[in-house]
Amino acid sequence: MSENKMGVMPVRRLVVSMSLPMMISMLVQALYNVVDSYFVAKISENALTAVGIAFPFQNLMIAVGVGTGVGVNALLSRSLGERNYETANHAAENGIFLAVVSTLVFMVLALTLAGPFFAIQTDIPDIVEQGAVYMRICGGLSVGLFLEIMLERLLQATGRTFYTMITQGTGAIINIVMDPVLIFGLGPFPAMGVAGAAAATVLGQIVAAILALVFNLTRNHDIHPSFRAFRPNGSVIRRIYAVGAPSILLNAISSVMTFGMNQILIAFSSTAVAVFNVYFKLQSFVFMPVFGLNNGMVPIVSYNYGARKRRRLVETVRFSAILAVAIMLAGLIVIQLIPGPILGLFEASDAMLAIGIPALRIISLCFLFAGFNIICSSTFQALGNGVLSMIISFVRQLVVLLPAAFLLSLTGNVAAVWWAFPIAEIASLLLCVCFLRHIYYNVVLPLGDEEKTA
Repeated sequence: MSENKMGVMPVRRLVVSMSLPMMISMLVQALYNVVDSYFVAKISENALTAVGIAFPFQNLMIAVGVGTGVGVNALLSRSLGERNYETANHAAENGIFLAVVSTLVFMVLALTLAGPFFAIQTDIPDIVEQGAVYMRICGGLSVGLFLEIMLERLLQATGRTFYTMITQGTGAIINIVMDPVLIFGLGPFPAMGVAGAAAATVLGQIVAAILALVFNLTRNHDIHPSFRAFRPNGSVIRRIYAVGAPSILLNAISSVMTFGMNQILIAFSSTAVAVFNVYFKLQSFVFMPVFGLNNGMVPIVSYNYGARKRRRLVETVRFSAILAVAIMLAGLIVIQLIPGPILGLFEASDAMLAIGIPALRIISLCFLFAGFNIICSSTFQALGNGVLSMIISFVRQLVVLLPAAFLLSLTGNVAAVWWAFPIAEIASLLLCVCFLRHIYYNVVLPLGDEEKTA
């Protein structure tokens, strides 16, 4: 069998060819995030706040799905690099099994805990009611989310990122089209309000999952998973979570941070929470392309690590970091120049503009460092050192960001709270540099690759 393109194609062309489809699909996902909030904001500011308060739970689902997918991706890519096809197939089989288990867990959590989750965060009945409905639908029908993420990771791990662009793009487009239809009741459909936004979300996820399954069955020839007489493999699952568990915790930390920030901000006003929610949707336009680049980079790094091709590995990380920093700088310039018109897309009141304009300008300063930090964290995961990524995220979001935000909130000025974000990103940068040096000398250099850089 000829070697996979991840081991032979010139590195820069390989990174672009694998990342570009995912960057495009991620941009479509980002467009969905903004359009979703755009229509929800037309219902009311309370509706926008409700969706924002639900975000930590949604993010936790994504954390589990993506983290498990990262573990499967790394094990599968590394196994292919080692030409261990049996382990690669077992990684795919057990990954799909874990996606189904995750679905069942979050279905139960969403249906039983939605009401209490909102009641402990706000005493505004309208926000509690709308948010609980949104959370029950997104969690109760999360099968599309978990299967889509896992099946797309199987395509990414074997270098077939073009198909993930189709699946993610199709799911997002369905979501975008159905948002106004289900929220406002166009044509034969009833007006469902916030519930319509949630229904559009899960519909897009389910369609994307079905497409990803079809592509794996018909186009993914590097792996041949079989579920005849399938039994969960404890050894494979442990290897998946050796990389995936730190990634899950890393992303789950973001849920804790968002929950904490919501509590800090709602002490000022529900408008401050709405601004925070809008920022998260807007930043996705900048971060999603970097995450797409990141998803294209990880299997390349894992494959060449397994194949002991040091120079290709180093060149992949270096080139990816340069691209990530360039994307983040472009995003920073746009947000600094036109924060007001951007907020105007979300029916921003005068009060929301007064809070939101300085918020966007201050928080976006973290973009200066975030691109490099994301590539470093993903490199650690791809090399089987995901715990380092977890440490960075833990320090940035829980040790630095939340305490800094709380202390700054004591000034009584909500604008001061936003400075916690660039402060935390600088702390993350310092850790990334230290850990990258450690990984380079202790993991990468011992590979002893002498081939010429592609």
